[in-house]
Amino acid sequence: MLVAVSGGADSVALLRVLLELRAELGVVLAVAHLNHALRGESSDADEAFVGQVAAEHELDLFVERVPIAEHAEAERMGLESAGRKLRYEWLTRIAGERRFDAVATAHTADDQAETVLMKLLRGAGSRGLAGIYPVRFENRGIRFVRPLLSSTRAEVEAYLVSNDQSWREDESNLDRRFLRNRVRHDLLPLLEREYNPKIRQTLSELSEISRAEEEYWSKLASMHLDWLRADRQVLRFDEFGPIPTALHRRVLKQWLEEEGIATDFRHIELLRGCASGDLEQTELSEGWYACAAGGYLALKRHEQEPPVERYVYSLLVPGEVAIQEIGCTVRVVPVSAELAAESKPGTLLSAKQLGGELRVRSWKPGDRYRPAYSGSEQKLKRLFAECKIPAEDRPTWPVVLKGDVIVAVRGLPVAERYCWRPGAGDALGLQWTPTGQS
Repeated sequence: MLVAVSGGADSVALLRVLLELRAELGVVLAVAHLNHALRGESSDADEAFVGQVAAEHELDLFVERVPIAEHAEAERMGLESAGRKLRYEWLTRIAGERRFDAVATAHTADDQAETVLMKLLRGAGSRGLAGIYPVRFENRGIRFVRPLLSSTRAEVEAYLVSNDQSWREDESNLDRRFLRNRVRHDLLPLLEREYNPKIRQTLSELSEISRAEEEYWSKLASMHLDWLRADRQVLRFDEFGPIPTALHRRVLKQWLEEEGIATDFRHIELLRGCASGDLEQTELSEGWYACAAGGYLALKRHEQEPPVERYVYSLLVPGEVAIQEIGCTVRVVPVSAELAAESKPGTLLSAKQLGGELRVRSWKPGDRYRPAYSGSEQKLKRLFAECKIPAEDRPTWPVVLKGDVIVAVRGLPVAERYCWRPGAGDALGLQWTPTGQS
């Protein structure tokens, strides 16, 4: 079991509890610490403290430093969201590479109450109100467990004091700029004081109820979706009549999600309008629309112009090629493991995975890939906009491929699948320079 330890009270208590129970549980423990590099010397002191605790108990330690602020700015995400995203990606990767059976995180009943209240404020349904799951499978089938989810923060600190165990305080937990901190220090105490002294327990119970209902409704929606599906992107809406509204919405939402179509309440209601005969068709997101005819509801995409390759070149590894259309030369250069360790994360490719020959071509509409340290594939069109690449430059923007798979894009992080990481041997770097310059 890999234990995520930040150095705070919750995670240190989790580690101490698991150390006490490891013989009884039959588990081998290791410690993982991600340095967010947000608080300068304090972040480094957290890392040193966790290393000391791991050494004291003779546990293997996995540490990585990731500049969360840079990632948040590049992805236009909040610091909290970026930190959570990168933290889970890193824990998942370590657990997969080292073949851990589970990852333990130190979420408490207080975290659960805060999460449910935040979801409620944002207008979540039962899926959101389910909050933090005690056990959840993430990418690659890695199991995340939260053993302290029924324990309060006060109980955690009392346990540490009784064991004469110190911990680190993160001063950013007092920063009111973060929504969770405002909920934790302002809103929840107000609700406890003025409205419901047991609000934390009430919210935790709401999450349990919502998890059970979510499990039930999800299975029922899957059954009805299979029954109504005439084809992958076609439903028989003449059978919708006897279905209750709640289930009707669930079926349509699940149908869209299975096709990778982003949706919200408005989209679902418009789809229901099509199914009831009030609308002949309705626009969805990402170029999709739905139309109704002859008792069927179908998902379709607006026709797009066929992609055009404005140029394509072969690129040897190592080697270089001049791209005449944009007046640029791209070079693939070997980078030793020692030098690679000093590079910015997400900028180098793994030499082990790439060899022989690559291709460089211009961007095509519909191109997408998963940038290093990101959670999912993204369209290059969207990334170009986020990175403020001029619209006139996008049609000829260079994309590097291995076969038909994008491995790198000029000015963006390399692909997650081919990204070099410490311990992966030597690396490859891509250099982009105006043709004629070295």
